[in-house]
Amino acid sequence: APGHRDFIKNMITGTSQADCAILIIAAGTGEFEAGISKDGQTREHALLSFTLGVRQLIVAVNKMDTTKYSEERFNEIVKEVSNFIKKVGYNPKSVAFVPISGWHGDNMIEATTNMAWYKGWEKETKAGKSTGKTLLDAIDAIEPPSRPTDKPLRLPLQDVYKIGGIGTVPVGRVETGVIKPGMVVTFAPSNVTTEVKSVEMHHESLPEGLPGDNVGFNVKNVSVKDIRRGNVAPDFQNSPARECASFPAPGLGMDPPGQIGNGYAPSLGCHTAHIACKFDTLLEKIDRRSGKSIEDTPKFIKSGDAAMVKMIPTKPMCVEAFSDFPPLGRFAVRDMRQTVGSGI
Repeated sequence: APGHRDFIKNMITGTSQADCAILIIAAGTGEFEAGISKDGQTREHALLSFTLGVRQLIVAVNKMDTTKYSEERFNEIVKEVSNFIKKVGYNPKSVAFVPISGWHGDNMIEATTNMAWYKGWEKETKAGKSTGKTLLDAIDAIEPPSRPTDKPLRLPLQDVYKIGGIGTVPVGRVETGVIKPGMVVTFAPSNVTTEVKSVEMHHESLPEGLPGDNVGFNVKNVSVKDIRRGNVAPDFQNSPARECASFPAPGLGMDPPGQIGNGYAPSLGCHTAHIACKFDTLLEKIDRRSGKSIEDTPKFIKSGDAAMVKMIPTKPMCVEAFSDFPPLGRFAVRDMRQTVGSGI
């Protein structure tokens, strides 16, 4: 997603389906500083990536050609970004920092001769140490996360297509469970029940779609008008997902520009859904460090506060308990075209 406020909604939808984020940073004088400023897009993208559960990060410092391939500028950016992503929640030691030029192809696929000072990136995770020189090396070093195939099916829809000669084809990423031909699914919150006729990935038919797979699946007797992005496909016979009338958000951290209270109605980005949700009741204010309650039914919360809030979606929405289905239980709170909070 480009670094522009108008595309953050798309960025949230895509990020909710990702295993790893690549943060592209412009090295040019003024460009980097604008992106990392309080309202900058570099900052917001990194924060949203962590909020939406992406735990692996690669930082590509782009446009190095505009800095005359300066080692000093690269080191300055690495230091600044390391400090910031640490505050967000990432461990800088587990992040590969790669100086690149997309325009000239430096360090994209092959190591460049324009930055002789660059000895390569190194990162350390629970799986061990890995090293490399290029952005492609860093992508190859992404660790596949464990895939929860034993849980009930949850597949948030990214889009729904009408394909000539085939019919209605919803697409999305399998978050948990397995989807296979012959399975009966009931889309939530649309409450449309249908049979899966076929499952495909990259134009190849699959016997089943597993967690992490971005699949398209053909469904019987369903119009593209009946289901939409933000719907969730579960197995009708195994713990199906339901529409949510209201839900408690126990781990809500807020950073709004002013004070907010009961009745506040920002937009929530949860998996692929974007729905306005009303803060029905501020139940308690919580100490961010200890997680303990410090005030019951507060009148308002402000920047830096954490709270337990009863939320009511203004339109039908599918949300799950974070402990059961993490990808469907974490969300970003947005208002006035900026991220003002996150929670589970």
